[in-house]
Amino acid sequence: MHDSATLAFYASEASAYVAWYRGQQSQDLAGFLDRLPAGARVLELGCGGGGDTAAMLAKGVNVVPTDGSPEMAQQASEVLGVPVGVLLFEDLNEEQAYDGVWASACLLHVPLANLSTVLSSVRRALRAGGLFYASYKVGVGEGRDRYGRYYNYPTDEVLKAKYLAAGPWSSVEIEEQQGGGYDDEPTQWIAVTARRAAD
Repeated sequence: MHDSATLAFYASEASAYVAWYRGQQSQDLAGFLDRLPAGARVLELGCGGGGDTAAMLAKGVNVVPTDGSPEMAQQASEVLGVPVGVLLFEDLNEEQAYDGVWASACLLHVPLANLSTVLSSVRRALRAGGLFYASYKVGVGEGRDRYGRYYNYPTDEVLKAKYLAAGPWSSVEIEEQQGGGYDDEPTQWIAVTARRAAD
């Protein structure tokens, strides 16, 4: 389900990527944390360089950081001073274990045909009413960047359909934003915040 060329990129670039990301955090993180209950337990998927992890730790959030690349997880762990688990998206199998799942700029690497399956696994890992954030690069179909990384490049309509297929949500909010990334290219992003409905 994962893309081997994308994982190979992060394995080879782990040190540089972590150094580039140090001190940076998502513009949406504060708003996400504000919507969680006190003492919330948060799973972070694709922590990358650990910038968002560091911000959550600084706020006392009970965060469980993970990354699909063992090399990236090791580098981030050394910078953060806390263990970072190695977890491929398709291996997530917990049930009702988290109040929030934070997946900034990582599920965009999931092959589009498998995205609903991964989203369903995330939904199962959330407690009823749990909050889920993910961000994607806007596009009109699957492709690769100049580093060879795979991207699913969805539209708003595609994402709505994928989330709907993953199971019931009490709300799904979609917002387009301007931003950038490791490639230093101006990028249009889609941020999706969904809340798990009670079964």
